[in-house]
Amino acid sequence: MIAFEDIQDVEDWLGPLGYDAFWDAVAPWGIYAGADRAHFDEVLVKGVTDVDTMLTCLKAEVRMEMTTRFDLKERYYAPTTVQYLRHVH
Repeated sequence: MIAFEDIQDVEDWLGPLGYDAFWDAVAPWGIYAGADRAHFDEVLVKGVTDVDTMLTCLKAEVRMEMTTRFDLKERYYAPTTVQYLRHVH
């Protein structure tokens, strides 16, 4: 399993996944039940929405769940100048 250090790690992990790869990737985390995929497959077959829109929503839900589950925070980038702000001249 993957170790997530921050929210961006989850987004980077989910970003490139297509529909089938998404379901394979999230299965070990137990976020969705087995019947969920059948439901979303049916929604796509009926033409209620398109795959890209559905994936955007599903990935957002997984990101929120993983953020809560692992108490993840946003990645903080410290500019290189920060180290110089500690010194008083």
